[in-house]
Amino acid sequence: MRSFLRQTIRVCFMQQLTAEGTNGAVCTVDYRASQIGIDILEAGGNAVDAAIAASAALTVVSQHMCGMGGDLFALVHLQDGDPTCLNASGWAGCGADAEALRSEGANEMPFRGDIRSVPVPGCVDGWVALAERYATMPLDRLLEPAQRLAQDGFATPDHLVRSSHNVAGLPGADDYQNLTEGATLTRPLVAQILQDIRSGGRDGFYNGRFGRALIELGEGEYSAGDMNHRHAEWVEPLHLNAWGHQLWTVPPNSQGYLTLAAAGIADGLDLPTADGDLWVHLLAEAARHAGFDRIDALFDGADGFELIAADRLDERRAHIDPNSTASLSDTYLDGGTIHMVTTDGNGGGVSLINSNAAGFGANIVVPGTGIFLQNRGYGFNLQPGHPAEYQPHKRAPHTLAPALVTNTDGSLRTVLGTMGGDAQPQIVLQMLARLLHNEEEPGSVLAAPRWILEPPQSNGFDTWKEPDAPAIILEPSAPAAWVPGLEARGQTVEHRPVNVGHAHMIDIVDGVHHAATEPRISTSAALTA
Repeated sequence: MRSFLRQTIRVCFMQQLTAEGTNGAVCTVDYRASQIGIDILEAGGNAVDAAIAASAALTVVSQHMCGMGGDLFALVHLQDGDPTCLNASGWAGCGADAEALRSEGANEMPFRGDIRSVPVPGCVDGWVALAERYATMPLDRLLEPAQRLAQDGFATPDHLVRSSHNVAGLPGADDYQNLTEGATLTRPLVAQILQDIRSGGRDGFYNGRFGRALIELGEGEYSAGDMNHRHAEWVEPLHLNAWGHQLWTVPPNSQGYLTLAAAGIADGLDLPTADGDLWVHLLAEAARHAGFDRIDALFDGADGFELIAADRLDERRAHIDPNSTASLSDTYLDGGTIHMVTTDGNGGGVSLINSNAAGFGANIVVPGTGIFLQNRGYGFNLQPGHPAEYQPHKRAPHTLAPALVTNTDGSLRTVLGTMGGDAQPQIVLQMLARLLHNEEEPGSVLAAPRWILEPPQSNGFDTWKEPDAPAIILEPSAPAAWVPGLEARGQTVEHRPVNVGHAHMIDIVDGVHHAATEPRISTSAALTA
């Protein structure tokens, strides 16, 4: 890997800065993955090539947040015309049985430790689909740097050491026992799986050692047919005009519609440009009114455009009061993730997100592979007849919600997104409002204090179970002066000693790529070519 000291690369690393370049950029939560993406761009690859290579590297170095055992979504804007959208989220296996869980006394899906909360992983199918449609380099070439990282090892970052305690003693989690910061960590089994994909494509993964071991582990939850099915589909992206730009996201089964709905609501409010307590209150209310019915509205097959229709948003905006907080239950009686962005010198860009769902996911490792499985199936519903009921070959409601912005002429303006469970649309809303409404530069957008909506004792995936329960949770850096103004408007407010989200943004203005990455994590890096 070439040195960061090259003059052709400008780095934004753990600073409140915006890196600038004209030939593309890569932002991820790990500088090694960002560097791999830049190397691909400088070798002649496009934004998709860089995204695949960097994403694969992240599955090696950031297993506590993403991996080949999870799902993937991507928004791509490479040529004239509208962005395209890839939904690479896997379905529940053929053995999915909601009644069996109900007979055991369950009223919701298991959160961890149960294979029934593990849909078939879509990540690798996502890489394959992206490569088949847009890549200029062979998939074998794009996965080679990640395999080399897994074989040769990498310095263990502090946040991985902290997270590794959650899987101490877990069968198959040998890579993560007794970690120390800075020590070289190798992942030989993951290197073998990457070689399987490089040699055999999707069949090398789904019908190779990983797929066979998953079927055996599932004991009837999955079949060969589940492995043969391609869990990646090109779908129509959702879009909405706000703040003079076209905003794009992924449709249901993703919750991305909440970003557009909240932005559409907020764009019609008298939103101040100064981020005081009124700014927080109005954006939080826009997010609350957009998302209060998410549990019933979001399911595989839901009509995303209906969920962001103007009349629906107008009604919700009408209930927002700058001086008070609405009771949603009274008002509407009828009613562990990695994000990354890449751009190239030809105006192309990718907003990609890959996730285990929560941390190391289900805390289940597929034997002989070193790959942790997601617990995305927690989003299914066990209520009989619910449109998101846990059933064979259905996709779970998804928190993954990457975003993309285009100018009025259709050219790419911004690729952005974050991790953060249910809070993803709320964080992206704040980023969009700062960038497009407040006209802040990306480094300022990323470094600004954030808030999220969260109920008491939350696991990060239950924000909308009781619409009036979530409080506004402020990061430690949020001004104390926000609190009295928010409480005077009826908001419940908490300051917590935790940061929220790992966000990234590349903003293209007059041909210059302004890249900023997450200052809240020690390894993040925004690199420009």
